[in-house]
Amino acid sequence: MHKIKKVLIANRGEIALRIIRACKELGVKSVSIFSEVDIAGVWVRKADECYPIVGNPVEAYLNYDRIIDIAKKAKCDAIHPGYGFLSESAEFAQACADNGIVFIGPKAEHIALFGDKMASKAAVKEVGVPILEGTLEPVTDPVEGEKIAKEIGFPIIIKAAFGGGGRGMRIVEEAKEFQELFASATNEAVKYFGKGDVFIEKYVRNPRHIEVQIIADKFGHVVHLGDRDCSIQRRHQKVIEIAPSPLLNEDTRQKLYKIAVDAVKKIGYESVGTVEFLVDDTDNIYFIEMNTRVQVEHPVTEIISGIDIIQRMIEIAGGDRLKYKQEEISLRGFAIEFRINAENPNNNFMPAVGTITNYMAPGGPGIRLDTSIYSGYKIPANYDSMIGKLIVFSLTWEGAVRRAKRALDEFYIDGIITNIPLHQAIVMDKDFQAGKFDTSYLEKKLDKFHMEAQNLLEDEQQKVEKLTSMVEHIKSNNIYKMPGEDDVLF
Repeated sequence: MHKIKKVLIANRGEIALRIIRACKELGVKSVSIFSEVDIAGVWVRKADECYPIVGNPVEAYLNYDRIIDIAKKAKCDAIHPGYGFLSESAEFAQACADNGIVFIGPKAEHIALFGDKMASKAAVKEVGVPILEGTLEPVTDPVEGEKIAKEIGFPIIIKAAFGGGGRGMRIVEEAKEFQELFASATNEAVKYFGKGDVFIEKYVRNPRHIEVQIIADKFGHVVHLGDRDCSIQRRHQKVIEIAPSPLLNEDTRQKLYKIAVDAVKKIGYESVGTVEFLVDDTDNIYFIEMNTRVQVEHPVTEIISGIDIIQRMIEIAGGDRLKYKQEEISLRGFAIEFRINAENPNNNFMPAVGTITNYMAPGGPGIRLDTSIYSGYKIPANYDSMIGKLIVFSLTWEGAVRRAKRALDEFYIDGIITNIPLHQAIVMDKDFQAGKFDTSYLEKKLDKFHMEAQNLLEDEQQKVEKLTSMVEHIKSNNIYKMPGEDDVLF
């Protein structure tokens, strides 16, 4: 066993801060890196050491040769990649190993396997995991692709073979649409992932998107930490995540756990990972992919399990054994995560940049906020629009929904546009409150939510304007008295 003593964090923002906190609790030194637009980042101040990375603000976080050089200079014995950027780069993981640095994550061979969606489907099928009917080899010829699609039967879905996050993905309802959408998917795949290879599979209408969190050590021990429902998404990108799924059949839930754990054991996987599935309306299960990194939504699992996933990643990477058996893990309650984005939902979700002028965070029982923003922080235009994650917990689903409404009502960010009003509209929806949602939920209700979110935003603005006007009136007239009891402000 090699106890890790110093970790370089090859990332930024809230996940960098999250890893720093895990390191501090383990007594491990942390080293942060930052681009030229991230010099004011909280994680830069909180780490034990920090180093600038020069050049393009995005490419700087992808230059792993330079990052490894910094790790050597700082005498780090390990690197944590977080999520995004280099987290699923087999080349980076191998380069760390070649330089005698521990990569906090799975082996390079497993990152490569699950980074190739076709190879991973073939691998899990071989160990008994159910998959959707479709291609297991890359498709680059549109004529061949259309022939395969007709054999499978429409609707089908085209997916980038070397990507994710909804990029390079198109749903084809009829044969006449195939050629245009195939070209669109492959062009987008080239743009975002450098390769236009796609695979084609049967499209399941309105399924639930359920994922299982696993942890595996180097000694063949594997446990799961329950499931997460990620069905509330827009254009295949997650918006809200819930642990556990509020409406999943218990038999199906246990079946998902067994499939995920058995597959991970047979493949010999190490570290944390997430096995993702589609579950249709008759509880058929289909493997989608496995994510070989910590997920954005890992906090909801930490809350219901009481297990610090980042700390376990670090300890397992250092050769530690799992500290518990499956029967010793107790899952309780419900946790909901809301991705807080600097974007305008009423303007096609356009990213919103600017400076936060006023910031009031929610608090109280059952509230967790993972973010690195603060009053006066300037949101850079170079990165993903997510600026934080609001997580709420309660022992019951109904309690979690009520707590979510309260927390979102308390959350105030001024100076930029955020999607908080959209989340407020969602938690007031009767279907959400009843736990009735699938992957089509948000798209079907988006127009309704837009209107409700706009009304909420206007109400909030009127309150602020009324209060500001009152304060200015008092100041300008040198009147220092409280409003009377009959003066209703809001």
